[in-house]
Amino acid sequence: MSIVFIPPLITLLLSKENEKGSPLTMEEVNCIRDNATAIEVDGNTALAIAESRGYRDINPEDCWKEWVAFRREH
Repeated sequence: MSIVFIPPLITLLLSKENEKGSPLTMEEVNCIRDNATAIEVDGNTALAIAESRGYRDINPEDCWKEWVAFRREH
């Protein structure tokens, strides 16, 4: 089983950062992740959702690390 965030966690983090007007802190990122809506689906469904979005979402287990890496790239 896989966890899929609705909306995608990366989209949610970008939106919250834009609302804030400054970079999110680790505590804010973790709080957003912990309070985000997510569903549990089988692996094939999770893969199909990711493919339909056209991008891979942030892994909630490594949320802060992946968020920092994403922000450096964009």
